Amino acid sequence: MGRGAPVVTRLAGALRAAVVPLALIGLTSLAGVVLGRVYAGDLLTRLVIGAAAGSVLVSVAARRLPSWLVAPVSVAAMAGWTLLSLRLAASRADLPGSLLEVTSDAARNGIPRLLTAMIPVEPTPDTVLVPVVAAWLAGLAGAEVALRTSRVLLGYLPAAGLYAAALYVVGPNAEPAVGATLAFVAVAAVGLAVPAGVASAGGDPSADLAPGVRAAVRLRLTVTSALGVALVVGLVALLGPVVAAQVDGRPVDPRRYVEPPQVQSLDENPLIRISGWALHPEQKLLDVSTLPSGDAGPAANGDDSPRIRLAVLSDYDGVTWRVGATYRNAGRILPATTPAPDNTVQTVRQQITVADLSGRLLPAVATPREVSGARVAYDPSTGTLIRPEGLAPGLRYTVTSVRERPDTNLLTTADVPAGDEVARVLRVADGVPDTLRRLATQLAEENGAPYARALAIEQFLAEHYRVVADAPSGHAYPNLGFFLFGPRNAGGQEGTSEQFAAAFAVLGRLSGLPTRVVVGFRSGGQGTVRAGDAYAWPEVLFDGLGWVPFDPMPRPNEEPRPVEEDFRPTPEDPPPSEAPAPTVEPTASTEPVAAPGGPPAQGGVSTPVLIAGGVGGLLLVVGALLLTLVALRRSLTRNRLVRGDPGQRVAGAWREVTDALRLAGRPVGDDLAATEVAGYARRALADARARRTGGIPSTPDGVAGTGDGAATAGDPDGVDELAVLLNEVGFAPGAVTPDQAVRAAEMATAYVATLRSARPWWRRLLWSVHPSPLRRARRPSR
Repeated sequence: MGRGAPVVTRLAGALRAAVVPLALIGLTSLAGVVLGRVYAGDLLTRLVIGAAAGSVLVSVAARRLPSWLVAPVSVAAMAGWTLLSLRLAASRADLPGSLLEVTSDAARNGIPRLLTAMIPVEPTPDTVLVPVVAAWLAGLAGAEVALRTSRVLLGYLPAAGLYAAALYVVGPNAEPAVGATLAFVAVAAVGLAVPAGVASAGGDPSADLAPGVRAAVRLRLTVTSALGVALVVGLVALLGPVVAAQVDGRPVDPRRYVEPPQVQSLDENPLIRISGWALHPEQKLLDVSTLPSGDAGPAANGDDSPRIRLAVLSDYDGVTWRVGATYRNAGRILPATTPAPDNTVQTVRQQITVADLSGRLLPAVATPREVSGARVAYDPSTGTLIRPEGLAPGLRYTVTSVRERPDTNLLTTADVPAGDEVARVLRVADGVPDTLRRLATQLAEENGAPYARALAIEQFLAEHYRVVADAPSGHAYPNLGFFLFGPRNAGGQEGTSEQFAAAFAVLGRLSGLPTRVVVGFRSGGQGTVRAGDAYAWPEVLFDGLGWVPFDPMPRPNEEPRPVEEDFRPTPEDPPPSEAPAPTVEPTASTEPVAAPGGPPAQGGVSTPVLIAGGVGGLLLVVGALLLTLVALRRSLTRNRLVRGDPGQRVAGAWREVTDALRLAGRPVGDDLAATEVAGYARRALADARARRTGGIPSTPDGVAGTGDGAATAGDPDGVDELAVLLNEVGFAPGAVTPDQAVRAAEMATAYVATLRSARPWWRRLLWSVHPSPLRRARRPSR
C-alpha cells in the first residue's frame, strides 16, 4: 500500500501536467474546424489537427532542452509536416508537377489564392499551406509560453488569435460557429482549472512554508481569485450586450478587399480574334478527345457534337462587346447549378490539349462541373473558365460538363425575363443609328412572341447577308450599320460570324430580348480544332429554359437576297412626288393676268431685291457649310489624337498623315506597309518643298525615284518613328504608352502643318474644308 501511493501520485501529476498541452491542441484544432467549414471535404481539418498536435508534442518532448534550441527543432518538424500536407493536397487535387514546383507555387500564391478562392474551397497546396503553417506556429508559441513560463492564459493568445483569424476568413460564407465557439471556451476553462505550477511540479507549492506564511499565501490567492472572478463577471455584464448585438450582424468578407484573377485585354474581347482566325483557318488550336462518362444522357435534335465555348460576352457599350466576368480561384469541383426542369441534360467529359491557342481563357463545353489537370478560376454567372497563369502549348486537362438543351416545343410560348436582374443583358448603349432601330421595330411588329422575334432576326440575317473570311473586324454601331445597310459593291452586307452575332444581339436588345454573344468553336466533339472552326453565336435568355443559342449564319449554297427587298428605311419627309397634289376648285371668274413685259403687279417685290436676297442667302449657306466642314475636320483630328487608348491615338495620328498625303494629291494605297508609306511621305514633302523653291522633284509615282537626297536621309519629319509606333500597335497590342501616343500626335501635327505650308496659298485655303477625310472616316477600314 505504501509503495502504491507514489505511483498514484506520479500518475495524477502526469495527468494534471497533460491537461494544458491537450487544451492547447484542442484550441488550435478548433481553428481548423472553423476554417474547414468553407473547404470541400475534411482534409484541411485533419491537416490542421495534425499541425496542432505535432507542434505541442514537440515542445513537450523538448521541454528539457534549452529554450533557444526548441524553435529550430520545431521548425524542422513543421517543414516535414508541411511538405507531407502539400503532397497529400496535390495528390487529392490531381495537380501535375514535382513537390518542389508545387511548394514554390504555393509559397508565392498561398494568401491571395486563399482569399480569392471560390466557396467551397478545394484543399490544394496553395489553399492549405497558410492554415497548416499558422496552426503549427500558434501551437509552438502557445506551448512554449504556457509550459515553460507557467502562464497558461497568456499561452492561449496564439490559439485565440488563430481562431479569430479563421472566423474572419470564413466571414459570411458559412453559418455562425456557435458550437465551435462554445467548445473553445470550455476547453480553455478546463486548461485554466489546473494551476500551472501544480501541473508542472506535481504538488502544492506552499506545502513547505511555515503554517503562518502558508495561511497568508492561501488568503492572498483566495482574494486574488475572487477579484479576478469579479472582474470577469463585470466585463461579461458590461460587454455582453454589445457582443450579443453583433450576433445577428453579417460578418465582413475579406475577399472583397482582394482583386480576383484578371484576364488580358485580348481575352476581355475575344470577338475581335474571329477575323484573324478566319484568315488562317488551318492553324491548329486544340486537340479534343471525348471520353466516356457515367451518364451520357440522351441526345437531342440529332446533334451529338457539342460546341466548345471560350468566352461569354454580356456587356456592350456601343463600341465593344466585353466579358465583364468576376473570376474566383476554384478547385476541381465547380459549383453546381440546378438545370431547368424541362431541359435535356447530357454529361460530356473531354480531354483537351492546347496547341497554338493563346491567352488565359480555357475552352470547355458549357457548363463545366469538374476540371482536373489545370489550375482554374471560374465565373459562375457565365460558366466560363480561365487559367490565371495563361495557356501554353502542350497543356492538357480534363473537363466534365453538363450540357443543357431546351425543349423546342416550349420555346414558342416561353417569355423572357425583365427587371434589374437582367438589366445587364438588356442594356442598349446610347448612339444607336436610326436605321438599326427601324429594322428592329419592323422585325418585332410582325412577331409578338419573344421566340418568334428571335427567329425573325435570325432568318433576316441568314437570308440577306454573305459570309466572307477577309471581312474586317469591328462591331461598333458604325460597323454594324455598314454591315447591315452598306452597299455591296463597297464591302457592305458581308462579314464574319463576328458581325452576324453582334448584329443579332443588338437587334434583339432593341426588340426587348435579353441577349449575349458567345465565342467558341464548332468542332467540339473529337479530333483537331483549327482556327477555321472558331465562330461566334448569339444567345437569348428565356424564362424557365435558360440561355438558348441561335444561328444567324447564312445557309450553304444560298445566294443572299438584297436587303432592299424586305427593308427600306422610311425617309423623314416624303419626297415631293409622293405628296398629294392640292385640289383646285373651278371658279366663275379669274383675275386678269399681266402680259409679259408689262408693269409689275402693285405691291410685289422688285427683281433686284430678289436677286440680292438670293445671293445673300446663298453666301450664308456656303459660309455655314464651310464653317461646319472646318468644325467637323477639327473635331475629327481631336478625336483621333486625344481620345481613346494609346493604340487608337497612334492609329489616329497615322490616319492624319495619310489624309494629308491625299489632300496634297499624293494618295497611298492600302497595300503598302507602314515603312513604305513613311518613305513615300518623306518624298512627298521633299517634292512640295522643291516645287515651292524651284528645285527638282522626285519621280511622279514617288516610289521609283529618290527625290531630294536631303529629304530621304534620316527622319526630320518623324514619319519613320510614327511608322514604328504603328507597327508596335499592330503586332504588340497594349504595349504603346500614353507618352508615345502624345509623341505620335505631335509628329503627325508637325508633318501635316509642314506639308500644308508647302502648298500654294489657294490650296492652303481649301485644305481645312476639304470633305475627303470625313468621308473616309465614315468608311470602315478593310
